[in-house]
Amino acid sequence: MDNPLVQLDPGLFIWTILTFLVLLFVLAKFAWKPLLKMLKEREELIRSSLEDAEKAQVELARLNAEGEDIVNRARSEAQTILSEGKTAAAKLKEETLLSAKEQAYSIIAEAENQIKIEKEKAISEIKTEVVELSLSITEKLITKNISKEDNKVIIEESLRNIKQYDA
Repeated sequence: MDNPLVQLDPGLFIWTILTFLVLLFVLAKFAWKPLLKMLKEREELIRSSLEDAEKAQVELARLNAEGEDIVNRARSEAQTILSEGKTAAAKLKEETLLSAKEQAYSIIAEAENQIKIEKEKAISEIKTEVVELSLSITEKLITKNISKEDNKVIIEESLRNIKQYDA
């Protein structure tokens, strides 16, 4: 065994253990505590991030539900407004038709009244003409000497004409 790496040397063995212990002490004092502290901080950061994510998820679910509620209320209000609009339109249509009918009846009544007045006026004028005609005939009869029978026929004819206009 000529190889020095394979031979067991008690001095090298002690120095190796001593170096290992010094290195372990230095690492424990200067590296291990900051490393553990950094791992703990990282763990806290991850935990708080997870909690924030859960809160955000709960908030998102609440906002989604609230948004859905708002949409449903908006739809309901739109439906109500639409039905109120239809009702108002139907009412306005009814009122317009009623007003138009009343106006038409008023115009018809006024026209009938005007026709009646014009008819009465025409009848009055005809009666006046008949009276004037009768007077004219009477005047002619008086001026002419007609027989009684001719006179009677003329008077009856005049009376028939008057009755005809009265009807």
